[in-house]
Amino acid sequence: MANRIIAPQDLARLSRALPFWLSLLLIPLAWFCATQGGWTIALLPLVTWYLFSLLDAVLGLNLDNADLEATEADLYWYRLVTLIWAPLQFLTVFGLIYYATRAGHLGTAERIILFFGVGVITGTIGINYSHELMHQRNKTERFLADFLLGMVMYSHFRSEHLLVHHRHVGTPRDTVTARYNEGFHRFYPRVLLESLTSAFHAEKNMLARKRLPWTDPSNPFFKYCAMQSAFLLLALLLGGWSGLGLFLVQAGVAIWQLELVNYIEHYGLTRKHLGGGKYEHVQPRHSWNASHKASNWLLINLQRHSDHHYKPDRRFPVLQTYGASDAPQLPYGYPVMTMAAMVPPLWRRIMNPRVRKWREMYYPEITDWKAYNKASNPLPRL
Repeated sequence: MANRIIAPQDLARLSRALPFWLSLLLIPLAWFCATQGGWTIALLPLVTWYLFSLLDAVLGLNLDNADLEATEADLYWYRLVTLIWAPLQFLTVFGLIYYATRAGHLGTAERIILFFGVGVITGTIGINYSHELMHQRNKTERFLADFLLGMVMYSHFRSEHLLVHHRHVGTPRDTVTARYNEGFHRFYPRVLLESLTSAFHAEKNMLARKRLPWTDPSNPFFKYCAMQSAFLLLALLLGGWSGLGLFLVQAGVAIWQLELVNYIEHYGLTRKHLGGGKYEHVQPRHSWNASHKASNWLLINLQRHSDHHYKPDRRFPVLQTYGASDAPQLPYGYPVMTMAAMVPPLWRRIMNPRVRKWREMYYPEITDWKAYNKASNPLPRL
């Protein structure tokens, strides 16, 4: 259970929202790394992965929940950080491409490592903010979501996430529900291909229901291609072939960061097949929950993922956290868990016993999990 409920008037205070603005400090840090070179170029991944892991250990959990009666006005300071991040990321990525390709004090290896770090923040922060924005009805926010995804060459994530993942999470039709005992290094190439094709087919099917062909201009894949092409061209114009290569480095790292998070969010958690292609409704127990304070500041409560899938339209400040009786709990925050996911034996040692305990707790009547493990149950209805 939560320790207390945060009243709307308290939630609305700037001082309460400020911890979620910590991500903005990564922007000047990126420029510091670029201008100083040397050992400093390793600071971006060190801060996002290790500093916030240390802060989690020191600060512990945050079990408070916001009052669900909070209004849009109460959430102003929280919304603002997600809105201003997009232009700041744009200026940073392309400003650094222009700067780094002309900076004599940076060698080739330093430039690549620098943009590896840039990819860590465009993936950890940029795609995460895009995720928050794409769930909103406001057209400006939805555009900024596409803008951020285009900057990492992963625009189809919006279609896949909204039309496939949220609808079919925990079933064989959902690409990004990691299967029990499936290591990340098997999951990653599978999800790269399958998420693209499932996103395209989801948009194609939506158009078909309107009796339109997939080639109709309203298919967002045309917008995705145009936006990504524009970013590629801009990188080439600003930094030549070297600049284009650095842009692709950060995009690749960002995608890897996203799919690491996707991997851990639902690992081994499946919805019960009720027969005939029907599955139980999504519940908080179908996502891993984490209440670690510092990493939730960095990731704007993404780790309260159980509630996000239960109520996808809730903005991040009012996402609820759950106790162990209602949702499975990760032992550490995402920074530690994503590092563990890169070492499959370690990951299985940490997580497989927790998945088995979850199965015993919620589905004692299921004695044969082979079809769930292999995602071979009947596909849910479209």
